[in-house]
Amino acid sequence: MTTAERYNEKLANEINRIYDATRELTFSKNMSAEIVGGRRRLEDLVGRGKIATDKPTAHQHGKWRCKASDVLRYAYSEEYPN
Repeated sequence: MTTAERYNEKLANEINRIYDATRELTFSKNMSAEIVGGRRRLEDLVGRGKIATDKPTAHQHGKWRCKASDVLRYAYSEEYPN
């Protein structure tokens, strides 16, 4: 195994640990939108089933909670857009 392959495997393992650690956590809609690159992008990802959400109250204007591991999977960066 080359050095680059070992590095990529180590990085993949670290990312998977982050997803596992955040599986039970949620972010607010505003925090999630900030992480993924904006409200429109968040709503698109939720609409396509890429980010799981729940709304703990039945109120029309109740707050969303977004699954943290899903949000982090689609985190947006100017340097590394996905």
